[in-house]
Amino acid sequence: MRGVKKTTIRIPEGQEQVLGVAALGERFARLRLCEPAAVAGMKRALSTHGQLTALTAFRDGDAAEVVDGFKRLQAARALGWTELRAVVLDMSEVDAKVVLAALHDRRGLSELEEGWLVRSLYRDDGLSQPVIAQRLGRHKSWVCRRLMLVEALEPAVQADVRLGLIAPRAAVVVSQLPRGNQHPAASVIIRHGLTVRQAELWVAELLECGDDAERTTRIARRMDAAWPSSEPAVRPTRAVRNEADWMAADIRTLSCVGARLQARLLATPLVALGPPAAELVAEGLVALAPVLRALERTIASVTREVTREVTREVTREEVAA
Repeated sequence: MRGVKKTTIRIPEGQEQVLGVAALGERFARLRLCEPAAVAGMKRALSTHGQLTALTAFRDGDAAEVVDGFKRLQAARALGWTELRAVVLDMSEVDAKVVLAALHDRRGLSELEEGWLVRSLYRDDGLSQPVIAQRLGRHKSWVCRRLMLVEALEPAVQADVRLGLIAPRAAVVVSQLPRGNQHPAASVIIRHGLTVRQAELWVAELLECGDDAERTTRIARRMDAAWPSSEPAVRPTRAVRNEADWMAADIRTLSCVGARLQARLLATPLVALGPPAAELVAEGLVALAPVLRALERTIASVTREVTREVTREVTREEVAA
């Protein structure tokens, strides 16, 4: 959120130790992306230079769970190494997840990784969204957005990201689609090797479809057809759209999505979703309300201007006549 200053998380000091590779746990690996190509690159680096940086881990009973350094761990196992250096922290699992975020404060986690971390704190550890925001030094709206992202994105698409088949940013774009269309649309992106920009235009094209049946037909057609190599984007006409075209397209999208959301809210009481899901949706609706009110004020203002201008033009024509 603009104007909200991110709080810096302090990383505690730990003791560096030499630990057996077989004894290092990877429970937090599900919160990180660790693509095969990246592991292969780390394997080459370890073979050439050895271990330059210690892993970060925390004590979980008698075992040590890795917090940071999963590529190094997997590469070391592939090389048959038996030991690695690790800085071991004495803390709880929740604190270790907070440290994971802090360790990547500058390098940055992807939006999906941030979402996986937030969901783990919310679902697995039972922390409320305000508490997660406070622990991670973020605004509550940031936590809500990340949670809604991973809750809305099909697990199959998330699995494709973990396998390195689709870029995390492209997967975030796909999350805008209804869940039933997400994996087929992602499959088109994977099959044709679309860039993130092309993926954005492809998803925008699908969002403009009138219904799921039309989207399904268009996805099937794109899957089977060769993607024109000369196209800089999915729909060349988009590059020459004027501002009126974009506004009209946004109005159609908002009208469609708004009507669909209203119908779902009227058909299903939030309490019927269960406490965690109801809280998540309620948070999103509360954040949406001021945006809609601001849009309503803007619409009233700009349409009044148009009405005044039309009235002045009619008056001038009557005087001239």
